[in-house]
Amino acid sequence: MPVINRVAEMADEIAVWRRDFHENPELLFDVHRTAGIAARMCRDFGCDEVVEGIGRTGVVAVIKGRSNASGRVIGIRADMDALPIEEATNLPYASKTPGKMHACGHDGHTAVLLGTAKYLAETRNFDGTAVLIFQPAEEGGGGGDAMVKDGMMERFGIQKVYGLHNMPGVPVGTFALRPGPLMAAADHFDIHVEGKGGHAARPHECIDTALVVSQLVTALQAIVSRNVDPLKSAVISICMIKTGDTYNVIPQTAHLKGTTRTLEEDVRDLCETRIRQVVDAICAAHGATGRVDYRRGYPVTKNDPEETQFLASVAEAIGGARSVDQTIEPLMGAEDFSYMLESRPGAYIFLGNGDTAGVHHPAYDFNDAAIPYGVSLWAKLVETAMPAS
Repeated sequence: MPVINRVAEMADEIAVWRRDFHENPELLFDVHRTAGIAARMCRDFGCDEVVEGIGRTGVVAVIKGRSNASGRVIGIRADMDALPIEEATNLPYASKTPGKMHACGHDGHTAVLLGTAKYLAETRNFDGTAVLIFQPAEEGGGGGDAMVKDGMMERFGIQKVYGLHNMPGVPVGTFALRPGPLMAAADHFDIHVEGKGGHAARPHECIDTALVVSQLVTALQAIVSRNVDPLKSAVISICMIKTGDTYNVIPQTAHLKGTTRTLEEDVRDLCETRIRQVVDAICAAHGATGRVDYRRGYPVTKNDPEETQFLASVAEAIGGARSVDQTIEPLMGAEDFSYMLESRPGAYIFLGNGDTAGVHHPAYDFNDAAIPYGVSLWAKLVETAMPAS
């Protein structure tokens, strides 16, 4: 089954919506304009119920099929927020807000789900209920967690849940996913080191925090290379080092920021434990003191095997034979759809964005040619999972 004819007819209209969202990016939970438009459009399409304010600024739209004898309820999620990046595309619909842009394609995800809402509200060729989830604050705010904690799954009776993300470098019209861990857990840490400052000409009278953090950066890399099973995956990256302000003063304090990415809970536990141990040991060896503030973030995005196979079969019906890669390697980036997958069985899939700049890059843009494939995927998912009798 190729792209749905009605969806192909709607593609240009959906692209207009997408470009409007692109021009007007909003961050984290502050997506009032985007959420308001999504809610208004879903009401205009004739959705049976539209609820705002789920998980602070999330929107949920409910569409009932021609019958509900099956009692099935499926959730489909799109994220709405942008990134604090200065856009460098020079597109006619580039961001009108300095320092903010849709550099991850959430404008496209939102438009695709709105196109799905319009199609399903028109046709209702299914037996059950489709719940469309417009989520805020994916980019570090945990909006998915907020919506789950707000009782969304129970309130709307969601039984299974699915999500989508565009993927640059994958051809338009193709898809990629895998069962099990697909994206990593993401934790963050701050390391604070206290030494003894003094004159650079008298290092013997000081406890040099610059020396301490230099050794810390090297030693922390050994956790992955020498403590983690080489057949498992982990990343520890130090992304900020701050110590000292001038040429001839040994600094009293130092501060490091970093992130840990893992695909399994035992590796996650190991990395946190070893980071604390390494900081304590190296600081003590130099007579300094160290403190680790370790914060667990998004969990692993883990696809249910049965739902992965089902979603892959729907995608192949849209894209054709050999259009779906079910063996993609896990990514060490993180995704807060993981909270929804912890709450309900489901799967997450990548939609080809073509030969474009990568996500989180100032030259990135969602590829509008992917819109018909995304909308057709969601529409056929609903119709296939909940076939009309």
